[in-house]
Amino acid sequence: MALPGARRPVPLAITGIVLILVVTLLAFNFTTLFGGGTTYKAEFSEAAGLQAGDKVTIAGVEAGRVDTVALDGNHVLVSFDVQDAWVGDATSASIEIRTLLGAKYLALDPQGQHEQDPSQPIPLARTASPLDVVDAFNGLSGTIDQIDTKQLATSLSTLADTFRNTPDDVRSTLDGLSRLSTTIAGRDDQIKQLLAGTRNLSTVLADRSGDVQQLLSDGNLLLGELQQREDAIANLLDGTRKLSQQLSGLVADNQEQLRPTLETLSRVVDVLQQNQDNLANTLKNEATFVRLFANAVGNGRWFDNYICGLLPTPSIGPLNPGGC
Repeated sequence: MALPGARRPVPLAITGIVLILVVTLLAFNFTTLFGGGTTYKAEFSEAAGLQAGDKVTIAGVEAGRVDTVALDGNHVLVSFDVQDAWVGDATSASIEIRTLLGAKYLALDPQGQHEQDPSQPIPLARTASPLDVVDAFNGLSGTIDQIDTKQLATSLSTLADTFRNTPDDVRSTLDGLSRLSTTIAGRDDQIKQLLAGTRNLSTVLADRSGDVQQLLSDGNLLLGELQQREDAIANLLDGTRKLSQQLSGLVADNQEQLRPTLETLSRVVDVLQQNQDNLANTLKNEATFVRLFANAVGNGRWFDNYICGLLPTPSIGPLNPGGC
């Protein structure tokens, strides 16, 4: 009898190909179709160091990841995914500083009556970028370098002299400003060096942020390994303590049987110690005996020996003319 599908090979082949295509499409779009989250967009005036893969948080809880950060005209367009969270049509987004080394994340504040349309980006009016500490220090140092501190001190001193006859509160304020300007002018070089060093330090930290983060990550791994080793050592010490307790109990339970055995062993050791020289001589002489015995029996299934002087010399004639 023929198989049920043997008469219709073409429909079965078409069905198989369709099933394969459906499974392939489901495999490639599994994340999107089954719990992959919703992709939203937001416009920012600047990227502020935000990168693809950074966290997206809502109320401090991670809700997704940043997909792309790209320039779109005169602003930056950020695409991000949000999973298991509601995003309203009045939601605001801001780029926040996650670490002191400059790592960033995207924070969302869901608001509004209706859900945000994924095809419509969050406008610039509802987004904000952070103040970069490195840029702030660089700008501060550049601004300070351009200030003429001596002229500033002279101006404040002139202002203090002009208002010297004013009420005490105003005069004391201006005197304080004058002394402050004089102090700043006297420490101008030190302040410039301080700001230059701060700028260099902030630049180095910004350039090496990845290395410092990797160092901290490796430090966490090292601490975790030490913690595991600490637990292992604690278990070892605990097992050693339990073993010592069991050995102590064993010795206490078998003390009467162990004492005669140890005493006999001690006497055997004393006898061996007393006869150490005899044992040494025995081993030394045994080597000669073994060598001679091996020569006697090592040529076959008989004893091989030589006896000299068994018969007188004249009786054996030329066979042994010289004797032994």
